[in-house]
Amino acid sequence: MSAKKTLSPDQRRALLATPAGWLACGFGSGLAPIAQGTFGSAAAFIPWLALRQLPLPLYVVALLVGFAIGAGACAIAGRALGVDDHRSLVWDEFIGQWIALLPLGIAALLPPTGLAWWMPVAAFALFRLFDVWKPWPIRWLDRRVKGGFGVMIDDVIAGVFAAVVLGVGLWSVG
Repeated sequence: MSAKKTLSPDQRRALLATPAGWLACGFGSGLAPIAQGTFGSAAAFIPWLALRQLPLPLYVVALLVGFAIGAGACAIAGRALGVDDHRSLVWDEFIGQWIALLPLGIAALLPPTGLAWWMPVAAFALFRLFDVWKPWPIRWLDRRVKGGFGVMIDDVIAGVFAAVVLGVGLWSVG
């Protein structure tokens, strides 16, 4: 089955039958009929509202734990679907989006007025840009690294690219 096809009812049941499948599909956000990655990235804001309250070192630990658990969950879900990286697997978007939002947790980057409404929107837009565009090495990783780690790593790098651009932008206006 091509990664572009929608899930059959049996595949949806297989995906949602395990905690790994629920996590891998972003608690259901990856089951949207179109733009699954965008829906997953948007859904990532809900837990981020709690995560952003963490001190920076704990936020980074949460990212690392989320990556490790996500790589395992995406591997399990991919096997259940019979597709290595189906578009419904969006936990990688959660982690990538949280990385893109990382500069908003670094007070030194924020302007004196603090967090503005446009900053999370900019993080979202930048992450989606890099995730869809896939400049090197994101595209290279996406094509060559397989399994749960492969599902996750290209979005991690897209998140890093977005975080760097957002961080430089915030630093320049601060």
